Amino acid sequence: MSNTPDSKPKKILIFSLMYFPRFVGGAEVAIKEITDRIDPKDAAFEIITLKMDNSLPKTEMIGNVLVHRIGFGKSNPTISDLDRWPLKINKWLFPISAFLKARLLCKKTTFDASWAMMSYMGLPAIFLKQSKKIPYILTLQEGDPLDKVEKKMLFLWPIYKKVFSSAAKTTAISEFLRSWARRMGAKKPVIIPNGVDVEKFLATGNEKTTTPIRKNIGVKDSEILVFTSSRLVPKNGISDAIKAFQYLPARFKFAIAGDGHLEKELKGLARSLGLSQRIIFLGFKKPEEIPDYLRESDIFLRPSLSEGLGNSFLEAMAAGVPVVGTNAGGISDFLADGVTGLVCLKGNPKDIAEKISKLAENENLKEQISGNAFQMVKDRFNWNIIAESFKEIIFSMSSVSKNLPTLYD
Repeated sequence: MSNTPDSKPKKILIFSLMYFPRFVGGAEVAIKEITDRIDPKDAAFEIITLKMDNSLPKTEMIGNVLVHRIGFGKSNPTISDLDRWPLKINKWLFPISAFLKARLLCKKTTFDASWAMMSYMGLPAIFLKQSKKIPYILTLQEGDPLDKVEKKMLFLWPIYKKVFSSAAKTTAISEFLRSWARRMGAKKPVIIPNGVDVEKFLATGNEKTTTPIRKNIGVKDSEILVFTSSRLVPKNGISDAIKAFQYLPARFKFAIAGDGHLEKELKGLARSLGLSQRIIFLGFKKPEEIPDYLRESDIFLRPSLSEGLGNSFLEAMAAGVPVVGTNAGGISDFLADGVTGLVCLKGNPKDIAEKISKLAENENLKEQISGNAFQMVKDRFNWNIIAESFKEIIFSMSSVSKNLPTLYD
């Protein structure tokens, strides 16, 4: 669907706790990938997000999005700082402060709709709807256990439930989250998954590396490098992954790209198991660095306890790296055991080790799984199709076209 030559672009105001360039996850990537692919003549985007880092300007253009940062920050904060005083208070105050900022922006711009990225962001969106009669799109990207998400919102439960029922359109990135949306009262939620820029990962994977990553992190060519890109938080099951390596031969090494509040605890776990030389903590890596690590890896691992969808899995598949993961949450939408990866049991390090070993010992299985997974990602998780799906929603807030190219009807 294209805008007519004489019409003005739709004006969309996005609410998101975080945005580029700091503390970027699947939700933030989705916003940028989608907005970058929608012609500014069709839609103009502005976003209200938290500042957190004092080095970032209050206002700037990033791609096709005008970014407005609110709240206070500190110099060079880590991801762990976000959940500590005083930065943590930013998250508590965001629904009200974002709503107030939105009202100010409405004095200059007439917005056609707002877009709430995750359910908590539905609070400023519903406040804006009640105040300015601006409809909103609700996108569910939650990766934490849903009982934990709901527990946090108990003190606002009536209005939180209304966030779902009052949305003009609700999208979810997986069947798991769509089912939750229905349970919470959303009207006809549809699935629009996150995607992968396949060309970026494919190009990197087919070129000879110019950076000796294995050498730099102490992994020999004869050794098996298992890799994960994960925030170091409980839901990602990294402690189970580390424990699995006590059941694997010494030639298996595990590189972890990511930071989080469990870093100290996980390093202590590796030491206590005598695995300090085999568990490699890489720290935070920028999204553009991940493809290089994937092309040097033999297996991707994330034994998640909860997952909204799992962008990191899709990136590994796009890079041709075989995947081991659980079937938690939205992972089951794409991870079919023995077809697009190997499924391990949640909270079971021995089973994780067995699945890693099975892949390492069977080159034919690795090639078959990698090929199937790559083709699936290319066909079903293409950002161009996903952006077109979202543009359809922007131009038709009351209903979704029957031809909307979503993952499921």
